[in-house]
Amino acid sequence: MEYFAGLDVSMEETSICVIDQEGKFVLETKVETDPDAIFAALRPYAERLRRVGHEAGSFSPWLQVELQQRGLPMVCLEAYHARSALSAMRNKTDRTDAQGIAHIVRTGWFKQVHVKSEDSYRLRLLLTHRRNLKRKFLDIENAIRHSIKTFGLKLGAVSRGQFEERVRELVAQDSLIAGVVDCMLRARAALWQEYLRLHKLVVAVVSKDEVCRRFMGIPGVGPISALAFKTSVDDPGRFRRSKTVGAYLGLTARRWQSGTSIDVSGHISKAGDGEVRHPLYEAANIMLTRFKGFSSLKAWGLKIAKKRGHKRACVAVARKLSVIMHAMWRDGSTFRFKAAETQEKPQGKRAPKLLAATA
Repeated sequence: MEYFAGLDVSMEETSICVIDQEGKFVLETKVETDPDAIFAALRPYAERLRRVGHEAGSFSPWLQVELQQRGLPMVCLEAYHARSALSAMRNKTDRTDAQGIAHIVRTGWFKQVHVKSEDSYRLRLLLTHRRNLKRKFLDIENAIRHSIKTFGLKLGAVSRGQFEERVRELVAQDSLIAGVVDCMLRARAALWQEYLRLHKLVVAVVSKDEVCRRFMGIPGVGPISALAFKTSVDDPGRFRRSKTVGAYLGLTARRWQSGTSIDVSGHISKAGDGEVRHPLYEAANIMLTRFKGFSSLKAWGLKIAKKRGHKRACVAVARKLSVIMHAMWRDGSTFRFKAAETQEKPQGKRAPKLLAATA
């Protein structure tokens, strides 16, 4: 008889539920959130366990790798998909969630999540904290700008390098305001210095990565876009077709269809990793606005911009970029600015006329 297990993981404890192939409960318990403790609870059933399911979360990369190394058939479930199934339960507890996950993996009605490699998570940590420092830096800058408006002090348009000097000049007449703003400016300067350190580290990592360097041969694609895409995809072989990468990153339209009267294509789904989608959108915008050279992709995007608007064109080009970058990664090619020209071979009785027309 085969067994199926569900794990509901929290910070301190993990609820475990084991059921047989008929859905009967075999084991329900709670253990410490630790691979050794979880494996010890499942050890008596390890030989006949077919699937051990857990939702994607903060601990899922760690538990997935550790428990797989111990020989358990781990399955990481997409949280959105699992939550929809678990919402049918009458009560919401850790115990019932573990029961629901066990039933999900027993029936096979689930969407498995790809758990990325440790190297990808390490590089994503670098990108995440770089982004966090930049956001905090901008938050402090905007807080200073808006707080002094209360006293009629208008900062106006000012460059980043002249920001501190201009602010100190405006608040110099009031010692209290000047003291408060001085603390904020020093915090801003410290954040900026640490942000630059992380940004230089990103550039250093990308400069040593052959795949990222090829990505940066695409107009508009910089080190952030290249590294974000590489760490998100992680393994190009897990996509059978490059076209599916756009859907994976949430850059394709959602569809509502029911019967014969309703069939609507809406906005993009925004599924997947938004921290990759945003850099790709920025890269597309740079290609369409700042890049002065010719590119077949740019020409295609400008045609869409004339018909549908600039924002839709940026989304379309971003989706194309994801497809192109995956194809480049998979076959080791470089970006071609101009599409390959193909000449149709004349066929049938019309061949002489076509040849004559092109002579």
